[in-house]
Amino acid sequence: MPLGHYFPLQSVCMPFPVNRPRRLRRSESIRRLVRETHLEPSQLILPLFVVEGENERHEISSMPGNYQLSINHLVKECELVHSLGIGGVILFGIPDQKDELASQAYAANGIVQRAIRAIKQTVPNLLVMTDVCNCEYTSHGHCGRVVDGDVDNDATLEWLASAAVSHARAGADIVAPSDMMDGRVAAIREALDKNGFPHIPILSYAAKYASVFYGPFREAAESAPQFGDRRSYQMDPPNAREALREMELDLEEGADMLMVKPAMPYLDILSLARDRFDVPLAAYQVSGEFSMIHAAARNGWLDHDRAMMESLIAIRRAGADIILTYFAKDVARVLDA
Repeated sequence: MPLGHYFPLQSVCMPFPVNRPRRLRRSESIRRLVRETHLEPSQLILPLFVVEGENERHEISSMPGNYQLSINHLVKECELVHSLGIGGVILFGIPDQKDELASQAYAANGIVQRAIRAIKQTVPNLLVMTDVCNCEYTSHGHCGRVVDGDVDNDATLEWLASAAVSHARAGADIVAPSDMMDGRVAAIREALDKNGFPHIPILSYAAKYASVFYGPFREAAESAPQFGDRRSYQMDPPNAREALREMELDLEEGADMLMVKPAMPYLDILSLARDRFDVPLAAYQVSGEFSMIHAAARNGWLDHDRAMMESLIAIRRAGADIILTYFAKDVARVLDA
């Protein structure tokens, strides 16, 4: 045979019994060596709920192990998060007073703004992301300004831009608008740039679906709408092409990263986005996903740690670079074991 001659590929793909894929599954050390998808604590973001008061720590009944925390307890939680090597936190604020103008969302001394400053004073190297929305701050629980019984898209943009700037001014590293108003990324980007924060990235909740899986979160954030629902602004679950269009529009408006929410029921959307867009992608493993696994484990129907890890690996495999998950601390401990 002449030097340099190679067999065509099909000639070396031998059938059974020569070809035995199980050889590479024989032991944990071999499986670990050839593993295609990896999960690290640094890829995870832990959502945290901050409330007014001192020494407040209220467990969320539908999300065991998660709490509404006053700022002093929140700071301690952030110290633990940092020590575990978790990628960062995202803050959701629960003010004492709500009104029709969501005024505490963008108040300079609002609950989230004070929380950011306290975290940065104690754990300066912890990445702090903020949710930019209004549902926790409005008396009616909707994500924008209500005019004649409907959420007014354009009137809401000023609130969102003001909130993002107030978060950046307090020391947030990343702002993440989750409201699903049209044009909000452009409004936030313009406001950040004009106020001296051109370096602050925007992680857009670009494909946020009107999902039943948000139920436990609404208890945690005290943000259930007082009338109607959010289907006029959050995405319709049957739509996939629309999600890609939303993502493309947000990138054009200045988004630096994109998010799909929820994660597990929308892994196909995440995969489509990974194929289409060459930017960091996040996925939010939402409260309902967490609570289902936790409830099944408590009833002995699933192994908690294996179900947790398998669900997160699936999200990574589908294309997520970043995962927002209430399991972040548990994952860090499992991986460190």
